[in-house]
Amino acid sequence: MKKKNQTPDLKRRAFMEKILKGTIAGSVFLVIPAGPLICKIPEQIKGIRGNKYEMTSKKFAFIVDITSCIGCGSCCVADKREYNVPDHNYRTWVERYIKDYDDKVYVDSPNGALDGYHGPRKDIKKPIRDTFFVPKLCNMCKEPSCVQVCPVGATFKTPDGFVLIDKKHCVGCGYCIQACPYSARFLNPETNSADKCTWCYHRVRKGLVPACVNACPTGARQFGDLNDKNSNVFKKLNGPGVISVLKKEMGNQPALYYQGLRREVI
Repeated sequence: MKKKNQTPDLKRRAFMEKILKGTIAGSVFLVIPAGPLICKIPEQIKGIRGNKYEMTSKKFAFIVDITSCIGCGSCCVADKREYNVPDHNYRTWVERYIKDYDDKVYVDSPNGALDGYHGPRKDIKKPIRDTFFVPKLCNMCKEPSCVQVCPVGATFKTPDGFVLIDKKHCVGCGYCIQACPYSARFLNPETNSADKCTWCYHRVRKGLVPACVNACPTGARQFGDLNDKNSNVFKKLNGPGVISVLKKEMGNQPALYYQGLRREVI
């Protein structure tokens, strides 16, 4: 029997679920039209994107120094504790890159590096030429493709450049997960909504650094305001050394930079 008096949110969620299950004929174009999508922000959402939010003059950036990362996994543990991330899901993780003398590259990230890396891979029999670690997290893009494809406006960008998810309005369609070129999003099995790293937005607004930055024992993770000439991120981006972004050709314009980025990194 058809339920009466459904709220707009419930109707919208039911509609999206039918599309995903294939019970409504058609394709993704029923929801997402061709060309850039402009979503109307729900009026009931207050605080970080309502009239109580004040724009800032800060321009935040995140820098990961690959040459300093030791793959200990402390950053991943701090993130899991901060957000109670479900098992087998990761808001941030660390990849291990192993290169042999034939220039073959092996990449792995067992348990997202929550347990760290305590020894060599036993399945690689060839002599190893080099090993290095690469932390991954949300790139907090200036031109986020995840925002463009969200059919209900649940993924949005704050005035100070943070890309966030309104879990109360997310319908779990997964379009943003597919659109992210950095594989930084996942479907949270407990909330049935999209999830990802937020650069600890709740901490940043209180003047604190992200939990992973605070936990890193080697200073491989740096966070700060590019408009502050005394900040570490400003000094690094304007100093010597090779600093770049991942998948620059995608045009997302990430605010996540890598120091010592190597061509093997994917």
